[in-house]
Amino acid sequence: MKKLSAALLLLSTAAIAQPFDNSLTEEAIKKRLEPVGSVYLAGAEDTAAAAPTGPRTGEQVYQASCFACHGTGALGAPKTADDWAPRLAKGNDVLLDHAINGFNAMPPRGTCMDCSDDEIAAAIDFMIK
Repeated sequence: MKKLSAALLLLSTAAIAQPFDNSLTEEAIKKRLEPVGSVYLAGAEDTAAAAPTGPRTGEQVYQASCFACHGTGALGAPKTADDWAPRLAKGNDVLLDHAINGFNAMPPRGTCMDCSDDEIAAAIDFMIK
């Protein structure tokens, strides 16, 4: 009986086994390992340089980097006009300095490390309106 069971197991395994998959050819492996992107080198042929997008608006900076705290009031971030009043009383230069360099729980540039000073100022203007 044991021999019959072993034979049935062997036959059933052979019946459902798939033939060897030869899709892992050297060419298929190279294609799978190709980089996702590429690097643009100035002067290289057959490449297109990315067009500059220009400065972002205050609203764009706010939505991308400021909303998480200033939209919710997280960590005491000013959200309403009443929240902004004591900060505005210190003057725009102090407010901009704190936004650029960080102050208390406010990280430098509000975590928008690629924002210019003008973009940070535009975001402040957007928020205080």
